[in-house]
Formats: sequence, structure tokens, C-alpha cells
Amino acid sequence: MKVLTLKSFAKLNLVLDVIGKRPDGFHQLRTIFERIDLHDDILLKKTSGPIRVCCSHPHVPLGPRNLVYMVAQRLQSDFGIQEGVEITIEKRIPVAAGLAGGSSNAAALLQGLNRLWDLKLTKKTLVEYACAIGSDVAFFLYDAPYALGEDRGEKIRVLPIKTKLWHVLVTPRVKVYTKDVFARLNLKLTKKRDDVNILLPFLGKNNLYSIGSRFVNDLEPAILSLKPYLGSLKRKLIDAGAMGACFSGSGPSVFALAESQKHAESLRAKFDRHFSQVFVVCTH
Repeated sequence: MKVLTLKSFAKLNLVLDVIGKRPDGFHQLRTIFERIDLHDDILLKKTSGPIRVCCSHPHVPLGPRNLVYMVAQRLQSDFGIQEGVEITIEKRIPVAAGLAGGSSNAAALLQGLNRLWDLKLTKKTLVEYACAIGSDVAFFLYDAPYALGEDRGEKIRVLPIKTKLWHVLVTPRVKVYTKDVFARLNLKLTKKRDDVNILLPFLGKNNLYSIGSRFVNDLEPAILSLKPYLGSLKRKLIDAGAMGACFSGSGPSVFALAESQKHAESLRAKFDRHFSQVFVVCTH
């Protein structure tokens, strides 16, 4: 095998509870991940030269700061791989948007290079690499629509939920970086209730009205302290008829729950005149 094509999906955080700060400086989280059908395409090609990352998106780094480069470099070093690889990323997932595009790309690379270089790594070993690379990476190795993420978000438990949700996703063209958001986080203001277990029964029963009203992101005040005007976007989505709206992760993306694909399309029509990155997405 010399060429491999991969799909790299985005995620939403339906609930993100920040429990506290860990001794290692990271934060203790509990979150419900939803994988959505918005995806990047990644082409891997064996070469005799060095690792090379190609992407036309101006904000995607092409060197060691890119997680896919980091994955390739680490596997190449750990297993004495003499071959190189050319990694071409066709970006559809907005960058620095709270949708884990970079983490998803890294997970796809772990799985893809395991096949391309015939490393025969087990799922357990791939997860260990994922946890070392980034907090959201491990989720994408489980091939699951929903999962509970704990600790830094890297401890994953697949949730056996069949519900398919439709959303309109709006990503303003502004980058919000995770480190800046957590630097603004005031743990004294985060709620102590268990938002994960409040949402789960409704999610399992496909109770859309209750699901939409129970989206929670403890990072929202910190996001709004950096970009106050984003609060109006969330309000406008609710006023337009969404059944609930929330920020995803630590980014500026706001997703809104719709009753159906048709409803999501109608919501998109109200916002794509004012925002250039508006997507209709569903659980994948």
C-alpha cells in the first residue's frame, strides 16, 4: 500500500463541565462528545524523502507545530521507519474553532500510518499515543457517535446512544485559542451540578426539547470575556427557532439544535448571509 485516503471528522461538546484544576496544570473535565459529519480529507503517500505536510489553508502549520507532523515524526522515530510520508490535508473543518479539527487529523494519522507503514499497533497502543499528543485525540479512535470524556478529556467511555441530531453550526471567522480561554476561566463561577448525567437520559430517549435546553459549556464565560460579541450569535440562533444553542469546546463555534434536516436548512438560510462559515451537520 503506497497511498491511503482518510476522512477526519469534527466533534461537538454537548456538555462540558470543568471540575477543577489538576496538579499537572491541566483542568479536570467531564464532557459529552458528539461526532458530526463535517470532515477533512487526508491523503497519505509513501515517499523516500522526509515528512511533508501540504495544506492550502493559510492558518494550518506545515511543520512540527502541526499535530499530524508530530504523529508521523514520533511513529517514524519510535519504530525506526526509513520511509517518509507526504500528508495532504483538504481542510473543511474551521481552524481554532472548538471543533477539534487538529485532534481529529492526528487520530486519523495514527490509524492511517499504522496501516501505511504496517506497524500492527493495537488499539490500546494507539490510544496511548493519542493521549500523549492531545486531550481530544483519543475520542476519534473509538469510531463512536457519542462518548463520555473525563480527566483532560482523553479518558473515553463510548456511550451506546442511537439518537441522530441535526444542527446548524456557525463559526465566525475569528480564532479563539484554548490556552487563552483556560487562562480566563474562573473556577469559582463554574457550576457544581452534574450536567453530564442530567443530559444523558434525554439524549438516550431522543427528547429534543429537553436535549436542547440542557446544553452546557463551563468555558462560555471565558470565551465571552475574550469575544463578548459572540453572545449575541447564540441569542440570535435561539430567537430564530433553534431548540437550544451552545459553544463547542473552547472555540467561537456555536451549534444550534434543529428538529430535522429541513429545520436546520431553514436556520442556515437565516445566517449564511451574515457568516461565511455556516454548516448543516448531523451526528455521524
